[in-house]
Formats: sequence, structure tokens, C-alpha cells
Amino acid sequence: MIPERLRALPCWQGDIRAERLSGGLSNEIWKVTDGAGAHVVRFGEDYPFHHVSRSRELMAARAAAEAGFGPAVTYAEPGVMVTAFLEARTWTEADVTAAPERLAALLSEFHRRMSAHVSGEGYCFWVFHVIRDYARNLASAPVAPQLPAYLEIAEEMEAAQVPLPIVFGHHDLLPANILDDGQRLWLIDFEYAGFGTAMFDLAGAASNSGMTEDQSGRFLSAYFGAAPDAALRRAFDAMQCASLLREMLWAHVSGLHLATEGVDFAAYAAENKTRFETALARYRTLYGKPRT
Repeated sequence: MIPERLRALPCWQGDIRAERLSGGLSNEIWKVTDGAGAHVVRFGEDYPFHHVSRSRELMAARAAAEAGFGPAVTYAEPGVMVTAFLEARTWTEADVTAAPERLAALLSEFHRRMSAHVSGEGYCFWVFHVIRDYARNLASAPVAPQLPAYLEIAEEMEAAQVPLPIVFGHHDLLPANILDDGQRLWLIDFEYAGFGTAMFDLAGAASNSGMTEDQSGRFLSAYFGAAPDAALRRAFDAMQCASLLREMLWAHVSGLHLATEGVDFAAYAAENKTRFETALARYRTLYGKPRT
């Protein structure tokens, strides 16, 4: 059954057909076909607890479309964004790990060219601030006893970062946000897009897909044009831990504030806790514990 709020949008040409799409952990997403073709509709609200502004997301989506990285935005109103439907396949973890050089080339272009297309206030995404703010939000949640240890780890991983140029990043590089039309790659879902360090996109793409050390080495070499030195590699490994810690805390915060049909935020938190602990154990093996 097509929801009335979907049917009532004024952008359709003639009768419509609609089907609910999977994905979108904090959004409601539909594929709609009308007389003009196929479209994707995203319903979403502002989520201050996640630092998500739909007006900023819309700006980033339009900028990405203008720069050639994302689908065209065909209609928007508060809480609603309609984009062109891409005849493309959603990537999986296996796709990312099988072709890290392809993703590196896409991210290199995205980071190099996007800033010329964005407008409005210059939103900054710094994962360590996000982690600290999520911890404040979770002060009374069941995970609260673990937060001091998590914040201490985050501080350690922040100290391991190296200076890099500020770029406009995507900041949510789950494999499901990468599409392949058979000729090229596209990016979708720009809720967290903003200025920051390229390292978060690189580490997030690697940690969210489970890249091996060899695969991530190829990925970094393709992005930077040379094999990473020891400091860069350590910063990348530290940022992978931070990326997974942020994803785990994101799930806990979501569980407090959201009730998304078909999404088990507790299970998602547990999945990312396992990944985070695995990444942290590897980091400890490689670099040891901080001096006290």
C-alpha cells in the first residue's frame, strides 16, 4: 500500500507505483516509478542527537550531483528528498575488498573536487568530537559503565592522527552507500558529509568492509600515490578503531531515540562492538599500549 504522504508529493507525472526499499537505518526509503521514470524518495527528520540536518544533507546531495558523484536531486521539501533512481548494483563488503583501488580513485576525486560545489555554512565532521558527544548522550544508558574506557581509547586514537589537508568528506562509507552501474561508482546518502580529514573516509571504508592489511595497503597506496609511511599507517589503523567505536555508539544513541521498522539497533551495536574489539586488539598487537 502506498502511503498517502508519498502519493501526495506534487512532483509525480501521472500514476505512480511504489515499493519500500531496504537499507536506511534511520530513514524511510521508497522507489517510485511515474510517467517520467524511476525515483528514490527519502523521508527523514533532523536528528540533533546524531548531528544530522536534512537541509545540510540536501545541500551536500545537490553538490554531489552537480560534481557528478551522486544522483540528481529532482524534488525536495522539509523532511523529503527525491532523487533519480540509478540502475546500479549496491556494493557489498566483498566488492569493496575485491577492488580497493577503484574506491580509492573515487574518493580521491570526491575529496579533490567536492569543496568547489558545496555552499552555506562549513559543517565540520571530527569523529572524536562525535564520540565525546555521543558519550554525553549515553550517560544514563546501559552502556554508560563502559564509556570512560571508550573515551580514553578515543583520546589515544586522536593523538595518533597526522596532519592532512582538509577535504569535504562523505563520512558514512558503508558498502551499501556505494553503487556500481557497471561503468563507474556512485555515492549516496550524505547525512554526515562535511569538511574534515580524509583519514575518516579511508578508515571507515576499510573498517566497514573488513579489509585485510594487504587490501588496506593497496587502498592507501592508490589514494596517496605511494605506500604509506609508518606514521600514516598508524593513524589509519587508529582511525579504523575510532570509526568502529563511533558506529557502535551511533547504534546505542539510535536505540535511545529511534524506532525504525525492521532495524535492531542493539544487534547492530553488538556487531560493531565485536568489530571494534577486533580492530583494537590488532592495534595493540602492532603498537602496544600507551605509556601511563
